[in-house]
Parts: sequence; C-alpha cells; structure tokens
Amino acid sequence: MADNRPDFSKYLAHFTTARKPVAADKGNPAVSVSKGKDAYQRLISILDQKKIVASNLPWTGRQAVCFTECPWSSLIDHSKAYSPYGIGFSKPFIFGTGGGPAYYVRKDHWDKQEWDNHIQTFVTPFWPIYRTKKQKDNIKFSTVDYTHEREWRVPHDLVFEYNQIEFIVVKNYEDMAKFPQNLKDAIGREKFIIMEIYTNIEKLWPVHNLGQ
Repeated sequence: MADNRPDFSKYLAHFTTARKPVAADKGNPAVSVSKGKDAYQRLISILDQKKIVASNLPWTGRQAVCFTECPWSSLIDHSKAYSPYGIGFSKPFIFGTGGGPAYYVRKDHWDKQEWDNHIQTFVTPFWPIYRTKKQKDNIKFSTVDYTHEREWRVPHDLVFEYNQIEFIVVKNYEDMAKFPQNLKDAIGREKFIIMEIYTNIEKLWPVHNLGQ
C-alpha cells in the first residue's frame, strides 16, 4: 500500500450532515435515524450505536454508507458541503467490510449496461459540465459529476468498535469540551481533530488556496 502523500491518504472519512438524505423516501432507513438531529448529534448517535446506517442512493436505490478519500488539504473544503463533524477509518478496515471505491461511469456507457444488483451499490453516472454540445443533444441528462468527492462505499450498515476508529473530526474546542466523557475515554482524546484549528491555518498560510 502506498505511503501517505499530499494527494493520497490511507484513511477514509464519513461526514455527517443536518440535511435529509438525498433519497429521502420512507423506505430509506437513514431517514428515521437522522430525523430531528443536527450534524453534531448525528455523530454522537453513530458513536453511541457503533454503527453508521446505510442510506438509499440516488439513481440505483441501493443502500450504502459513503466515505471520502480526500486528503486533509481537501477535507476542509469537502466539509463545507456536509459539516465539520466526521469519523475516520483505515482503508484496510473499510475494504475488509466489503467496501471499495465508487465507479464513476459515463452516462453513454451507463445506458449500455445491465448492472448486477451488488455492483449497483458502487456505480454513479458521470456526465460532466464540459461534455460537448453533441453529447448534450444526444443524451438528455442533467450534469452529474461527483469525482471531486473521491468516494468509497460500504454496501450495508457499517458496524465498528471504538478501537477501529482512526480519528474523529469536530468543529471547535467547545465541541471537544461538551463531547460525552464516556466517548472521549473510549475512543481516546488523541484521535480528535479540531477543524477550526486547520481552517485558521489555511487562512494564515493558504498553501492550498493559492490564487483564490
């Protein structure tokens, strides 16, 4: 396995969010477990239960728990689309549970496939904004491009033990202070990453935002 690099990580992160799942129908089990909870509360719930409940996916309706393999330099930006609350695991752990990278499939290729049910969990159509006018005219499909998320998926609920957690991301020191004592003790305080610290570093030394 390759060493950590600025563009590559051995770790995967699942960020919680306050919004409803994209596929927020009654048949989505993630709807009921997240109802009425903000992103912080959802993280606490995941840790209390030691389980991330799989959510229905758009386009295929299959269920999965989703992660990003973005390196830290991109996670601050990634968190803006979700929240500053996340939980991280190693790639070997996630792969061992049946997880793997998502497949971004061109829409014109997608239409020619009959995906096996299991494969449907991992596929997402890819139809970027830079497609040609001819491609737009031939296939009437909205822009879909999630390649920036560098996504991995687990095709079922993810059950874990505290010693399998690699890191926890929280927003600020206040979150760390109010975080349940039993969880801090069980997970280990050294595994907590405070997003606000790294956001401030990027403001003072914007090495990842040159020219912006």
